[in-house]
Amino acid sequence: MFTSNVGQGATALALETLTSTGSSVTVEELNHEHEAEVLAFLAKRPVHTVFLAGFILDNGLTSRLNRGTFYSCRDGQGNLEGVALIGHFILVEARSERALAAFARLAQGCQSTHMILGEMEKVQKFWSYFSQAGRAPRHICRELLLEQQVAIEPLEPVRGLRQATPDDLKIVLPVYAEGVFEESGINPLEADPAGFHQRWLRRIQQGRVWVWTENERLIFNADIVSETPDAIYLEGIYVNPDERGKGYGVRSLSQLSRGLLEKVKSLCLLLNERNKEVAVFYEKAGFKLSAYYDTIFLHTKN
Repeated sequence: MFTSNVGQGATALALETLTSTGSSVTVEELNHEHEAEVLAFLAKRPVHTVFLAGFILDNGLTSRLNRGTFYSCRDGQGNLEGVALIGHFILVEARSERALAAFARLAQGCQSTHMILGEMEKVQKFWSYFSQAGRAPRHICRELLLEQQVAIEPLEPVRGLRQATPDDLKIVLPVYAEGVFEESGINPLEADPAGFHQRWLRRIQQGRVWVWTENERLIFNADIVSETPDAIYLEGIYVNPDERGKGYGVRSLSQLSRGLLEKVKSLCLLLNERNKEVAVFYEKAGFKLSAYYDTIFLHTKN
């Protein structure tokens, strides 16, 4: 966990460096009193901030469930220039390069960071500052942010599509773990079995996992990882390999999307740019390219 002591030391470094350029910013740890202000700041770009806002709406600004600490970056008049979550993940919404630089230098003190995720240009700029401390990436992925705002025409309904129950965990957890391993090279069932189980159980209990099963076989799966009043981020979309090519995935995803778009303006998801065939699947389901993202996986020191 990224502690406040580390944060305080890094904040002083960020201030000193930026003041030498003629303009200073202040980096501070956030608490529950700042929640409304931060959510209003993030709501100006709801799709790109769906992760940060989702953590806050689910857990509050200060919670061990965030697996990190929220920080603000303010100009000399106290106006927000950026918000960041620094810990297991690094997620940053910055409206200026000096805010990116301040957060990057702050994050250099966090040795437990597993992943940096964000828009390609911002992540590359963040990395130019962050890597000055000698950190090297373990793995880098270029990803496509796909977005849907209008549901496609209704297809043949999937009668078996339903919200998952805790009893489904035994058949979905291995699928989730395989997906994480393919993307990051780490098997969470080996690295953190208890935590991985608990996080996905909580998601099921929140009503955010949809499945289609037959005789305890998983046909289709999709999860809401993050939800705000404006956007929903989907992940874990899976079609059983033995059932692919039959239209089951497009029917299931489009049916789910239609219902979710009655609540929010946008649905979004990330796809590794190497997965050309999967990109065609999402296009059929109504998703379009919105932006390019980078994910940088790091070596960790717990």
